[in-house]
Amino acid sequence: MPSDASSAGYGTLVMLMLLIGASVWLGTVAQRVVERGSFVKGYFLGNRGLGAWALALTATVQSGGTFMGFPSLVYTHGWIVALWIAGYMVVPITGFGVLGKRLAQLSRRTGAITVPDLFRERFASPAVGLTAMLFILLYMSFMMVAQFKAGALIMKVSWPGSGALALTEDAGGGYDRYYYIGLSIFAATVVGYTLIGGFLAAVWTDLFQSIMMFFGVVMLFVLALRATGGIENATRGAVDQLNRLEPKLRAAAERQVDDAVAKGAISESEAERRREAARGRNLDGDAYALGPGFAPDGRTFLPLGLAFSFFFTWVYAGMGSPASIVRVMASKSTEHIRRSIFLLNSYNAMIYVPLVVICICGRSLIPDLPAGKTDEVIPRLTVKLTEPLPAGSLLAGLVLTAPFGAVMATVSGYLVVIASALVRDVYQRFVRPDASATEIRRLTYVIMIVVGLIAFAANLKPVAYLQAIVVFSGSGGASTFVVPALMAAYWRRATTAGTLAAMIAGGGTLIGLYVTGFVLPGYDPLIGQVTKFRPYFLLGLDPIVWGLSASLVAGIAVSLITSPPRAEHISRLFDAQLASA
Repeated sequence: MPSDASSAGYGTLVMLMLLIGASVWLGTVAQRVVERGSFVKGYFLGNRGLGAWALALTATVQSGGTFMGFPSLVYTHGWIVALWIAGYMVVPITGFGVLGKRLAQLSRRTGAITVPDLFRERFASPAVGLTAMLFILLYMSFMMVAQFKAGALIMKVSWPGSGALALTEDAGGGYDRYYYIGLSIFAATVVGYTLIGGFLAAVWTDLFQSIMMFFGVVMLFVLALRATGGIENATRGAVDQLNRLEPKLRAAAERQVDDAVAKGAISESEAERRREAARGRNLDGDAYALGPGFAPDGRTFLPLGLAFSFFFTWVYAGMGSPASIVRVMASKSTEHIRRSIFLLNSYNAMIYVPLVVICICGRSLIPDLPAGKTDEVIPRLTVKLTEPLPAGSLLAGLVLTAPFGAVMATVSGYLVVIASALVRDVYQRFVRPDASATEIRRLTYVIMIVVGLIAFAANLKPVAYLQAIVVFSGSGGASTFVVPALMAAYWRRATTAGTLAAMIAGGGTLIGLYVTGFVLPGYDPLIGQVTKFRPYFLLGLDPIVWGLSASLVAGIAVSLITSPPRAEHISRLFDAQLASA
């Protein structure tokens, strides 16, 4: 296998250190603003002061998935991934336009600080708030693990002399001391500045890093097109490279089938089905350009059922993300939410469309990244393209601040959501309702440090595929919270029991399908990613479709057969004359 023994220069590391320094400085500035009001409202919700730009460029899921997992899919499967992500372009319209205004109004009327707070006060039920909190902790924990790996990996490839660009799992390319140094620096930085400034530190650094993302993506887009000679040449180059590898890949697919038969993992009939798939067009380079996507082992990346499913995934994952709901609750006014819809929609298009092109160019320029290393395509491509340029390592550092900043911003926001759930929705509600502000502050700091240490420990042996975890967490949030949020915002007849049923049925269905796919012996539907962490695709559809359906049916049915909520409580939350009082 080819090797590229070069590594990042000192300029790359300098740029990342400057980004870290700027983030810590913003955290200290945010702390001064937090101290102007009460700790809980300021630290967990930023005193409800987000304007349109802050809301648009921070209520996103640009993260390790955006710059590591998503590029891995484009690099592996080709242009079809543009369709896979297309639903995400309308997230601002659906999320902010449908739910944003009403959730912001409800949070003000109820005085809610956190998402569990909002559900608890809307339905006057501690059980609803506690259930929401438990689901949030589950999904956020998975996302935190993925983001810490991404941050450590970027630090590693940015370290001079690390040899982190080698395309092998040797001492320079595996998870060595450079990876662990990067993991340590990343963990200390992101936990540190979030600890200092809380929600506003997360928002302000997110805003700053979103701007850096834009410039980094634009620069890499220009460099990649220049290196390949344009989109058409890049696509043709990728197809040619894959056609060159085709015999090797087909032989590897046949060996995997033979090994599975020898181990008794699959039957002869299943083996023949897989051999036939391996002989199909999914291993032909043209599938990379035309669809349904180039796929190792003869897999089909995006058949019709999954193409349909993923429009649900990205639209509703954006609506149901607890981190995004909190940002909406912190907005200044409805007018600022309206403006943010246009801003965020434009920003998403300027990030994701160039990233697709960049990774197509990456397949042409770096054709044979091994399966477990495709998450690294953006860092590797960045250093490769900037190395010949004057001050190339500084330019590489500027580009790499984009994914690094995205990861830091994501982790920072999740730390605040997790800490607020444990402190506000567990400790203050159930353990010590009369806890002082000093006590709450100290406990918040302790929880953030503990959560950071857990995520650090989980990445001592990191997961192989970021995007699989990102999809699970986003799909889980959507299946659990979208229908209850719509019920809370618009349906006066929605009941406590109905909301609990919607949460449990939606989340339980999705988790159940993931558990089924994980534990079934030899289960491999030849669709989706090559990873053990894959769901059971019932009728060829992604679990989010079944999760949302189960949540909708359970929420409506149970609400209709249980007693309606108190009229005076609903009037306080819904009637316009009370809103103006």
